[in-house]
Amino acid sequence: MKKLAFGLMRLPLCDPNDNKSIDIEKTKEMVDEFMGHGFTYFDTAAPYHGGMSENAFRLAVAERYPRESYTVTDKLSLFAIGTKEEMPAFFDRQFEKLGVEYIDYYLVHALGRDAYAKAKDFGAFDFVRQKKAEGKICHIGFSFHDSAEMLETILTEQPDMEFVQLQINYLDWLDDGVQAKKCYEVARRYGKEVLIMEPVKGGALASLSEKSEKVLKEYDPSFSVASWAVRFCASLDGVFAVLSGMSNIEQMRDNISYMEDFTPLTEDEMRMMTDLGVAVRNDIAIPCTACRYCTDGCPQKIAIPDYFNLYNSYHRFGSVYNVHLGNRYKKIAESNGKCSDCIECGLCEEHCPQHLPIRDLLRRVAGELEK
Repeated sequence: MKKLAFGLMRLPLCDPNDNKSIDIEKTKEMVDEFMGHGFTYFDTAAPYHGGMSENAFRLAVAERYPRESYTVTDKLSLFAIGTKEEMPAFFDRQFEKLGVEYIDYYLVHALGRDAYAKAKDFGAFDFVRQKKAEGKICHIGFSFHDSAEMLETILTEQPDMEFVQLQINYLDWLDDGVQAKKCYEVARRYGKEVLIMEPVKGGALASLSEKSEKVLKEYDPSFSVASWAVRFCASLDGVFAVLSGMSNIEQMRDNISYMEDFTPLTEDEMRMMTDLGVAVRNDIAIPCTACRYCTDGCPQKIAIPDYFNLYNSYHRFGSVYNVHLGNRYKKIAESNGKCSDCIECGLCEEHCPQHLPIRDLLRRVAGELEK
């Protein structure tokens, strides 16, 4: 199987202000490009695109291609489930939306210390084991956002999990909070294959500062900035797929151009990328990946990732873009809550895989962009 995986989290939209308005025709075009070059792996989850991602998969893939021609991954999103009795119905709805007879890879979704406690309380691991025994799942594993120590605890207590999905990119590789390198090393020490998410950090590593981009272009101008991030991840031993949340056909074609006949980075190139990650960290004010887990339950309907993206541009470019960014802020606020509308309920922080202090950050953004 080729290593590039199509993450169905950031699909093209008909209305840029409506995350549910997936443009199915453009998605079909991207799927055809992807499959036409021999790639087969699709990743979705119930919360993506406000619950519409699985439907998009059915319309763009399952209803148009034979079942044996593709691989699909879905997830048991416990943060969207109130009681353990709801798990069977949640799982059955996924099958209905996907339009498949079986799911190739199924994950207990977004585990960390608290989520793992909930998973054990709900009997989630026994649930996915049972579904595998019934033939509805081929492979079981989990996605993870926490410390290497916590990952080791889970792998020790759940030794039959076949793979782990980890957030890995060259920005987070040596980060003390994400602990990407440490988590990767734990997974490999336990003999687990690794599926990588957020290789481009929600798009943050697709557009670097002039100084950082110059490092890559001087080394080899033939590769896009984003390609270095994806290839860094795909070069790691034991990685069987790298998820890329592609939003348009141009991103798809760029990824295909270097992943169709993938050549791993050399040791010198890997070291260069690790060093660059340290430098790039200073360029990004808020390391948000735009996963949008924070927005679905927000009582004020605040477009948190969109505002954070604006603030990162503000931080990077300063006063040159102040008027432009201010206008974009007002445009987003026309159909969403403003940052200053936050009532500090904390639901966003409970759902954030990056463990960002979102309430504090919203106050910061409001102070700068609501002037």
